[in-house]
Amino acid sequence: MKSLLFSLFISLTLFSCSQPAGKGLEDISANDFNQGIKSQSTAQILDVRTPDEYAGGHIAGAISADISSEAFQKAAEALDKTKPVYVYCLSGGRSSQAAKQLVDMGFSDVKNLGGGILAWNAASLPLSMEAGALAPQAGLSLAAFESKIKGKKKVIIDYNATWCGPCKQLSPILEAYVKDQNGAVELIKIDVDENPELAKAKNIEAIPYLELYQDGKLTWKNVGLIGRSELDKL
Repeated sequence: MKSLLFSLFISLTLFSCSQPAGKGLEDISANDFNQGIKSQSTAQILDVRTPDEYAGGHIAGAISADISSEAFQKAAEALDKTKPVYVYCLSGGRSSQAAKQLVDMGFSDVKNLGGGILAWNAASLPLSMEAGALAPQAGLSLAAFESKIKGKKKVIIDYNATWCGPCKQLSPILEAYVKDQNGAVELIKIDVDENPELAKAKNIEAIPYLELYQDGKLTWKNVGLIGRSELDKL
């Protein structure tokens, strides 16, 4: 319960779901993460996403340890504090907080996957599937996306995820802004969990991520939480 409340508090105060590393831990790239777990036979890998996310595709050898449940605490307590721990989530936000908790628990060598599974996919690295699990849906392709925005005068694309606190904070701000434009601007919301192919094609490594298209051309983009005043400048 304490882990759940802590995670919710953090998710509501972060500007983006991808955060820098702090003292006692290190953010590393997808390729370095992959090289590290391959070169160390005793590598301890934690996937702090939800069980459904884990079942949809995870890094081989990773332990499912949902940061929003007691599973994380139980998994962490079973690890060897003298050995390196590799931790990841979808975009790096949840795993960054998990890594900080591990450092506070006494782990001295904690590696966080910067950009999470989004970065892992962008690097074309493999994912493992649970036996009997359904293959993850690819969702929109880049071609389908381009077709979706073709012919639209002005459209804002909101890339988000259901678990992302900053995304939830941004949603009503975007909706109010678009409503005040009286039909001049359209809002399209895209869940990156449900559209991994598109997220990979666009190299999205942190959310919320916004794009503004005018007559089919990308004219503005932003990573992280922004306010109404910044939208009004558009």
